[in-house]
Amino acid sequence: MPIAGWLRGYRPTWLRPDLLAGATTAAVVIPQAMAYAGVAGLPVQHGLYCALVPMALYALSGTSRPLSVSTTSTISLLTATAFATAPPGTDPAVVASLLALEVGALLVVAGVLRLGFISDFISRPVLVGFKIGMGLSIAASQLGKVLGVDVEGETFFPKVLSALRQLGDVNVPTLALAAGVVVALIMIRRLAPGIPGPAVVIVGATLLMGLTNLEARGVATVAPVPAGLPAPHVPPLDLAGPLLPAAAGVALIAFVESIAAARAFRRGDDPPLNTDRELIALGAANAGGGLFGAFPAGGGLSQTAVNDKAGARTQLAELATAGLVALVLIALAPMVRYIPEAALGGIVLVAAAGLLSRDEARVIRRQLVKDWAFALVTLAAVLVLGTLQGILVGVVVSLLTLFWDLNHPPIIPLARKPGTDVFRSAAGHPDDERVPGLLILRIESPMYFGNAQRVIDRVALHVRDADPPPRVLLLDCSAVSDADTTAASVLAERIDRLETSGTEVWLAALTVRVLELARRSPRWDSLNEQGRVYPTVAAGVDAFLVTS
Repeated sequence: MPIAGWLRGYRPTWLRPDLLAGATTAAVVIPQAMAYAGVAGLPVQHGLYCALVPMALYALSGTSRPLSVSTTSTISLLTATAFATAPPGTDPAVVASLLALEVGALLVVAGVLRLGFISDFISRPVLVGFKIGMGLSIAASQLGKVLGVDVEGETFFPKVLSALRQLGDVNVPTLALAAGVVVALIMIRRLAPGIPGPAVVIVGATLLMGLTNLEARGVATVAPVPAGLPAPHVPPLDLAGPLLPAAAGVALIAFVESIAAARAFRRGDDPPLNTDRELIALGAANAGGGLFGAFPAGGGLSQTAVNDKAGARTQLAELATAGLVALVLIALAPMVRYIPEAALGGIVLVAAAGLLSRDEARVIRRQLVKDWAFALVTLAAVLVLGTLQGILVGVVVSLLTLFWDLNHPPIIPLARKPGTDVFRSAAGHPDDERVPGLLILRIESPMYFGNAQRVIDRVALHVRDADPPPRVLLLDCSAVSDADTTAASVLAERIDRLETSGTEVWLAALTVRVLELARRSPRWDSLNEQGRVYPTVAAGVDAFLVTS
């Protein structure tokens, strides 16, 4: 296990920074975990269970030095959405535990199958759109707590409309307390970023409840928390089938969030991040948490940032955080019931605002309109259809984006830069030299069964539109990193048809894998003997000039 590696090399001088980082992270994680339990629709102790068991298990098995694993705002809302698949009257805590168990099993299986590369298949625009949609959805889920009304609805717009209809019934002390928490968190973040804001506002709000009669004026507090550590139990498995789609979505997001956080704070001297091992570690953390009453967990960006900034040298810091969570459950559980729900709602609102990613969205919009459209589609899907459906739409959009790019690669006519052997886009440099009777095209994509016919048809259109028709078509294959037998067959067929119409096809700059495939082709000997294969585009052009 990875713990054996960092324990062997552990230095005594690391103990103090690890313990301090663990304590600092606990000051952020404990109030956030309680707040996110409310997002999931669960009692606050289940959030603490997420910050106890999964965090400790990941510390023993994970490969990331600073990654802090408990629950996150995104996973909490996904958990709440999953409850809709359970029969009415089912205990949400039981559903959440089973969901965590299934998420853990799926992640472990994915790790065994070495599917860690899956994290790269959700494009940045889709992830940005998803995060913005989740931020808005999470904020909408807290409207009831911060306004002191009962908000109805399953998705963003019904919840917002429900809250708007009840503005006349808002509990003013509740709203004032939530607003005070939001303002305090923002001010602490700006003026004293080293202070754990969530812990400060929770302590302050709890003291305020004890010193005033706000509870009598309708300010709700959390339900009593059972003292002591959670006991292990296996949740009933009869809902495993209906929960499987939700578990798959939660597992995907938990992994993507965790890998993003781990990569963001990886230092140059940290050991390499093993994504397959991370799948297994996150799976073990979730499965173990499910056996102890936790709902699904993952690596949180904000708490990982706190852990890293506080000076964590190893995962001992996370073990220290888990130890402090255990201390709260054992010794301070009776005090939790005085925490106002409005304060937890305010913490969640500030966390949700951090998901809106306006700067990232502006960068994407400025760079590429197509990617901006993909982000908007994902955002709309999350807000209109719901979080789990939004995940599915986002994954489908990511894959469609990949397939679209592979099936529509650039095919660029080239011309020679005067006085050099440099060939570049003829459209971008109209004064470059063109050789009469020769058409040079560069294909900028691998060629495989899914795009071969389209690529070759587009090449043929370039030949057809050339005026006058070229005597030789020289294909620059330097950007064709790979090809398969379907592509080779389609190209051979097109070569025959072009030759019938009076255009020879020459090949230049074949990459290693394409060259290996070409040499096994039945057309290779004739192409090579007829002088139609060249190591560079310049060599092919020189050969054409000699024969002209």
